[in-house]
Amino acid sequence: MNVTTTANAPQDRRVPTLVMACVGVFVAYLPVTTVSASLPAIQQALDASTAQLSWVSVAFVLPMAALILTAGVFGDVHGRKKVFQAGLAFSGLGALIALCAQSIEVVWAGQVFAGLGAAALLPSTLALISHAVPDPRERGKFIGVWATFLMAALAFGPVIAGVVLDHFAWRWLYLLPVPASLIALVVSTKLLTDSRAPGARRLDWPGQFTSALAITALVYGIIEAGADSFTDTKVMLALFAAAVASVAFVLVERRSSSPMLDLTLFRSPSFTATALIAMISFLGLIGFFFALSLYFGMVQQLSTLESAWRLLMVCIVPMVLGVPMGRLVHRVSPRVLIPGGLLGAAVALLSLTTIDVGTSFGSVAWRLALLGLGLSFVMTPMTATAVSSVPFHQAGMAAAANNAFRQLGAALGPAVLGALLSSRAVDALPGHLTAAGLSGATVRRVTATADADGLSAVGRLRLGADTPHVLGALSQAFIDGLQLCLIASAALTLLAAAVGFILLRRPQQDAPSATGSAASVQGPRTPDLPTADTGTLPATGSRPS
Repeated sequence: MNVTTTANAPQDRRVPTLVMACVGVFVAYLPVTTVSASLPAIQQALDASTAQLSWVSVAFVLPMAALILTAGVFGDVHGRKKVFQAGLAFSGLGALIALCAQSIEVVWAGQVFAGLGAAALLPSTLALISHAVPDPRERGKFIGVWATFLMAALAFGPVIAGVVLDHFAWRWLYLLPVPASLIALVVSTKLLTDSRAPGARRLDWPGQFTSALAITALVYGIIEAGADSFTDTKVMLALFAAAVASVAFVLVERRSSSPMLDLTLFRSPSFTATALIAMISFLGLIGFFFALSLYFGMVQQLSTLESAWRLLMVCIVPMVLGVPMGRLVHRVSPRVLIPGGLLGAAVALLSLTTIDVGTSFGSVAWRLALLGLGLSFVMTPMTATAVSSVPFHQAGMAAAANNAFRQLGAALGPAVLGALLSSRAVDALPGHLTAAGLSGATVRRVTATADADGLSAVGRLRLGADTPHVLGALSQAFIDGLQLCLIASAALTLLAAAVGFILLRRPQQDAPSATGSAASVQGPRTPDLPTADTGTLPATGSRPS
């Protein structure tokens, strides 16, 4: 297919492209939250161990985080439409495999394919929109709609999981992505116009390999450290491999004639800011979502559907404000929007430190809605600043890089904050057991179980008349760990706000138009002009405590 430039993109292709991009991102993200909310049901049905269950989520996270940059390059070289369609195919295949699974290993395989599909869909959907809507101001509105569908997938995934688990077997969670992927794949053949990066870009195989190795080793090492310790041999080897691969990646990219990630992009303060904000903020926020999910399940003993209605409060506000925010990003500086939203999110996180075992839905709901409001001012502007602050022909690379940094933070968040929560709760547990009047022998048995097998194992102990007291002490210890997680999440969010305030700049007004020449289209665009971004990956990268 002939390469077309954005300047020549037909106007009547904008809406079909948006529809396909929205379907693609919905397909990519819907299994994320449905599976995360359904892990206990999967464990019970397949008689899986805690370690086996943790890899249901990790099997999705690792290929997704490691191959986002690679997928962006494939789209630039071979065509974004082709990568988009490959993402749909992998997502549908992964869901079909898991739908037919009779063992935990087959579920892992399905999750791997679904992760590959999500890695292809994330950068390709944004790149297709960028190609179809060349005017950055107009593009913000389109990406606002795209963001709304992403948040809708995250918001309603747990609700769908709760409804399915109340009436059907767990595997039916995977049904919807199969026909959705197939139909979208067929329809996209007619509706989408393919595009590639202008110029003679080539695949950078050394860059592909070293980046995938670095991200995979880092995520694996952090997850295993959360489950065991940082002094474990396999953890140290993984982190060492990540460091070596990262250095090798930088050296390879500096010498490559067609780099996978052009390191000169980081000369733009706004691009650098969005990369750091994506990684830092999502590390804190997604780690918080993981801890909050455990709070609803372990402490308040809520069902999957009851927990889903509460978590919905975080996502529903960004979902509603996605389109209006797409219009606002070109009227208010990203230096105001993004740090301001992060400050609001930090305030909401700190307000949650006062919750306890019996906190009501209403008391939690307004704080979660405030958190969602803060995120609304961060989600939509973020990729815009990354994409619009680089030359046009590098827009796909910028979108893929921003997604990669965000996904890396999302993958590490549950592992890092989950380890903090578990460590603090285990340390506090003996004191709460003693305060509950339990005997020394019971305290030692419960503490040993928590040290060896985690907090969830304590909840399964049967100690006769002492059981209610043990569960009460466990809940109080968990609250101590949750408070530490909330403080850490707020601190990370404030750090991201500081990065944004220092590095982000007010957008200039001379953006290239859709009718400019090919030469002007390929030239550098107005630095730091915002477009849009969104997306989180809730609670998928950590082993259950």
